[in-house]
Parts: sequence; structure tokens; C-alpha cells
Amino acid sequence: MSAIILFLAVLAMIAGWWLSQQRLTAKPWLEEGTVGDFPGGDSMTWPAAKVGLGVFLAVASALFVLFISAYSMRMSVVDWRPLPVPRLLWVNTGVLVLSSVALQWSYVAAGRHDTESVMVGLLVGGASAVIFLAGQLLAWQRLGAAGYFVASNPANSFFYLLTAVHGLHLTGGLVALGRTSARMWRGAEIAEMRLSVELCAIYWHFLLLVWLVLLGLLTGWTDNFVDICRQLLS
Repeated sequence: MSAIILFLAVLAMIAGWWLSQQRLTAKPWLEEGTVGDFPGGDSMTWPAAKVGLGVFLAVASALFVLFISAYSMRMSVVDWRPLPVPRLLWVNTGVLVLSSVALQWSYVAAGRHDTESVMVGLLVGGASAVIFLAGQLLAWQRLGAAGYFVASNPANSFFYLLTAVHGLHLTGGLVALGRTSARMWRGAEIAEMRLSVELCAIYWHFLLLVWLVLLGLLTGWTDNFVDICRQLLS
């Protein structure tokens, strides 16, 4: 519960900072001159799509924090028996890193108005994401063949739950990425598509970060870190 409160406090600070950039305390009826002459009147405003993505990422982060908190509390019960993490997950992690790097490269290429490189980055990023999902399903199949079923143990249930929720988020991202790639393929102007490419890259970086945290949790790398956090927040 302490971790959830801390996370919500961080979100509140970020929201407060963003609102402070919107000049909500300004008194336009007392100001004279053109808009560009007002202090901060020429400040950059975020596109609605980027704000929407930020809100969605905040909600998704809260969801994953809840799952991670539940995982950390449940693993201290005596009936917890960790399952062996398939080595295939490390290969899948490398594929997801490639996908994130490809989309970042595509975004940088969009800034150079390099349409061909943008398309290559989108295709490589999308294909790598599909391979990642296929690899996750293969890992599930191997665990099932070894007798590690969902209902066999709480650790098994959490493994399937966490990887499934992450996979669903990635699948949703693939829909948006597919739409962006289709518009690029139909010859949309690169200036109009730069924001869409940027949003896809941001979302992929978020999913990569979440997956690295989940992987550390599932492999036990974060056990010591969790213990330290519990001591600090207790």
C-alpha cells in the first residue's frame, strides 16, 4: 500500500507541474498587448494526442504497480513456489529492445524527413514486436509442457497474469503502429506523421521499461530492492 501511495504522489507532482505550465494562474483581463507579448504566452503547448497518451501511460503504470505490489506481498506466503523462468524470455527481451530502438530510429528519421528510413524503422519495430509476442506464447507452451499450469501455484498464476497483461498492452500498441504504418505507406506527409511516430516510440519505450521491471521481478533480481523499499516505507 505504501508503494501505491508513493506512486500516486509522484503522479500528482507530475500533474501539478504540467498544470503549472498551462498558465492557469494568469489573469488575461489584466494583460494588454498581443498574446505573444504575454509572459509565457509563446510557451509550447502539448498536442492533445500526447496529453492523452500521458494520461493512458499513467493509468497503465498504476495498474502495473498494483500487480507488482500484489506480487511482492503474495510471494512472502509459505505456499509460494517460484517457477523456473524460461531462458527464452531473455531472447524475447532482446527482441523487444530491438523493437524499441527501431521505433526511436524511425522517429529520428522523421525529424530528418527521411521517409524511407521511417518506413524501415516502423516495419522492423512492428515485426520485432510480433516476434516478441510469439516468443511469449512459446514460453507459455514450454511451461505448460513442463507441468507449470496457471492454477498449479500462485507464482505460476502471477507469471501468466503479468506476461498476459503486458502482452495485451503491446497488442494494442501494434494496432496504433499498424495504422501509422498504413498511412505512411499510402503516402502521407512526413510532417503530419511525425507526432504519430513519436507517440509510438514513447509507448514502446514505456513497454520496454515495464517489461524490464517485470523480468527483474520474475527472475528474483528485484527481491533485494523490494526489501529495501519495504524498510524505507515501513
